[in-house]
Amino acid sequence: MCGRHVQRRAAGGVFKATLGLFEEFGPLRVRDTPISGQAILGAAIGAAMTGLKPVAEIMFSDLVAVCWDYIANEFPKSHYMTNGQVKCPLVVRTGNGGGARFGAQYSQSVENWCMMIPGLKVVAPSSPVDVVGLLAAAIRDPDPVALRHQGRGAGPGLRHAAEDQRRRRDRRPGRHRSRRPGQRIGAARRNRPGGAPAGHGPGAGPHAGRCLPPWWRPVRP
Repeated sequence: MCGRHVQRRAAGGVFKATLGLFEEFGPLRVRDTPISGQAILGAAIGAAMTGLKPVAEIMFSDLVAVCWDYIANEFPKSHYMTNGQVKCPLVVRTGNGGGARFGAQYSQSVENWCMMIPGLKVVAPSSPVDVVGLLAAAIRDPDPVALRHQGRGAGPGLRHAAEDQRRRRDRRPGRHRSRRPGQRIGAARRNRPGGAPAGHGPGAGPHAGRCLPPWWRPVRP
């Protein structure tokens, strides 16, 4: 695990998602980095190519623009460019979207930037349980994965979600999830935490039971 403030005992990253990791795993596996997206991803790429499975944290998904060449042209293409000789099982985890008052440069939903890149899987969990489950699945995946979780409310529920995840095994890249069954209509939603999509909650009308509201957790593929 590498990124800004992930090692500090009082910090745990901007979303408090890495609290306790340094105490549990030590400085060799949890490392603070300079304020440089290129340094973070560059170190993670080297680690992945030499046999480790790094999780690189870029605080906000908006900031992947400063290290975009690595994402667009380097590690997703490494398997193809080396004819299968080099794999890069790297996870890039970032906070995504607005609602937390972080300002204009830190509030965009930019998972679509990564969706166009061949060789890169993209997941966008919408709840702490999904964050924990899909992060574990991304680490197990042999291919590079970009995980874009909604920043608002992600941190406080992660520890409870981890306990819940130990009892559940349905969090795999490539699978969507429905909050309730339906038959005729699909109304998709992704990344944003909360209840059912608009028009599918209590009082949504007599035909609401015919609708299947899936949450798009993997957005590519």
